[in-house]
Amino acid sequence: MRRPRAGPALKRAVWTGGWWRHARRVQSPNFGARREGEAITLAIVHSISLPPGDYGGSAVERFFTNRLDVSVHPYFEQIGALRVSAHFFIRRRGEVVQFVSCDHRAWHAGTSQWRGRDNCNDWSIGIELEGLEGECFERTQYRALVRLLNALRTHYPLAEVVGHEHVAAGRKADPGARFEWRRLARAFKGRLAIAHGPAKTT
Repeated sequence: MRRPRAGPALKRAVWTGGWWRHARRVQSPNFGARREGEAITLAIVHSISLPPGDYGGSAVERFFTNRLDVSVHPYFEQIGALRVSAHFFIRRRGEVVQFVSCDHRAWHAGTSQWRGRDNCNDWSIGIELEGLEGECFERTQYRALVRLLNALRTHYPLAEVVGHEHVAAGRKADPGARFEWRRLARAFKGRLAIAHGPAKTT
């Protein structure tokens, strides 16, 4: 017996004002308005851990909400004054945290360009994976990422998924060479255009 398709009422229950029901909400003040009528067609995958290589703590959440205590670690002194955010953060065990409504512009890509367009924040969703460029990510994170991307593509005209390294080549290298783009591509079987691999460096 075929399952009935999700109707508008169910979709509204999953997404409320750009917030995904299946993510833990930790609201960041670091966001802005999107231009009226801007289509959200791009997802950008990042990686982050604070301090680099340390997993499981609260530092990333504190960083994206401007509450990072710079006295805790020397590295935090370098980034404490930054005001950045992402829409989502996927922890090593697969938990998804949301900081900014997808209807708003998060501050994740910085100076960026994709397909001849600058300022990728304007039309993208930023997804941070808890990890370090050059290291592997967990199966639970890939599963959570696929689930999130599927949810996004049912609600927004999402068409492509790339890495921070693709839109800020030479400036950023995340999620890094060990992120499994082919695994992601297999999960979507052409329903989303997925980056073919790490960005080429010259």
